[in-house]
Amino acid sequence: METITIEVPAMFADHHVTEVRRILLELAGVEDVYASSAFQVVEVTYEPGKVSPEAVEAALDQAGYLGKLPVPAESGKAVTDSDGDPTYFRHTAAFSQTGQTVGFGQQVESAARPLWPCPGIGAVKTMGD
Repeated sequence: METITIEVPAMFADHHVTEVRRILLELAGVEDVYASSAFQVVEVTYEPGKVSPEAVEAALDQAGYLGKLPVPAESGKAVTDSDGDPTYFRHTAAFSQTGQTVGFGQQVESAARPLWPCPGIGAVKTMGD
């Protein structure tokens, strides 16, 4: 048995740990998987004759866990242009009448997918589907 450690930057929650363990334990030759969303690392114990480190990394990459998540950044500019067309993902505002309270406004179109790109979560289904 051998052990490899792989950094997994897109594993940031406990449901990702569960999904990463499921994906890797389905590979023939993988004996044990330790995954930590806090440290964003996976430690895999495997049998070299049955699976290679490259195959383990390929499985994680195919599931979307090895790349960085494309998360829009707040720009500080208005959420819409002068014609009212959306230009930015989110707008933050503070108003004098609300004191220390900050409000967030966001226009979200239904795209049948999670709002944030999240490996391991597929398309959202409605009750009619």
